[in-house]
Amino acid sequence: MSQPSSSLPSISERIDAATGGLRMRRLRQADWSRRLVRETAIGVDDLIWPIFVRDGDGDPQAVPSMPGVFRLSVEGCVDAARRARDLGIPVVALFPYTDGSKRDESGSEALNQANLVCTASRAIKATVPEVGILCDVALDPYTSHGHDGLLDGERILNDETVDMLCRQAVVQADAGCDIIGPSDMMDGRVACIRAALDAAGHRDTLIMSYAAKYASAFYGPFRDAVGSGSMLKGDKRTYQMDCGNSDEAIREAAQDIAEGADMIMVKPGMPYLDIVSRLAGELGVPTFAYQTSGEYAMIVAAAQNGWLDGDRAMMESLAAFKRAGAAGVLSYFSPQVAEMLRGR
Repeated sequence: MSQPSSSLPSISERIDAATGGLRMRRLRQADWSRRLVRETAIGVDDLIWPIFVRDGDGDPQAVPSMPGVFRLSVEGCVDAARRARDLGIPVVALFPYTDGSKRDESGSEALNQANLVCTASRAIKATVPEVGILCDVALDPYTSHGHDGLLDGERILNDETVDMLCRQAVVQADAGCDIIGPSDMMDGRVACIRAALDAAGHRDTLIMSYAAKYASAFYGPFRDAVGSGSMLKGDKRTYQMDCGNSDEAIREAAQDIAEGADMIMVKPGMPYLDIVSRLAGELGVPTFAYQTSGEYAMIVAAAQNGWLDGDRAMMESLAAFKRAGAAGVLSYFSPQVAEMLRGR
């Protein structure tokens, strides 16, 4: 005869027997306890704020594909740097919206000591010197064809491009840039840029290499913001990485470190968290992730349509970078995140 159900252990007894009395939910039952045992948290010191600079004065110009992001005048960039200082954001990253009349096949505007990035860098350093400045080193904001390097027909010229990038890096360092960010993915460019900076007296200028930059669909809004989207001829798959490759990222990053990179970056961010984790874990150098324009636009668009909680998605996405091992994140959400952290 079967045993009466009343003699069976209670549900609580059976759960305690199965778990050994460990109740994991105890740690989650209150906000204070969740905060107390949280393994990963985003802080304001983890943020780099990308800013777009344009020519002229006047009000900020909205970037339609990036709601809430604007192209700023030089004075607007100074105001943004002041805001970054007040919020505790350590670094701003400058990207130029170069007028089509100043673009050419060789991207010569990149070497102009009075170009937008250089002018904004000098203005920021004169007013808010305590905020770090990161400048992108690549030719795509300046070329008439939208590519990161010099072209011979449809072929990107590696060595000739590297020569231009070295000169561009020195011009930016002369203007006050603290961190040079080679984003071009040309072979050997970090070593050559390091040598050029040192020879020009910029031994203390840091290099954050875009060590693993993938040929991605997530860059579209950024190209709109800098004005290169409609100009791009072909694609960038001959120099940016294939999305299916992971070991290649280790080789690329290790080479950049050997050539003198102080920090490395993975771009895009969230679709490549496995790459962030591998680089941070295997190479042991400060590893950053770029939450790209496409990643930003997806979250904002979904929030505007009421499909998700924008603030929670924003914070959750940044926590994911830290959990993967990133030392910090370049994110267009940086000022909003800093405001939220300050309000806690």
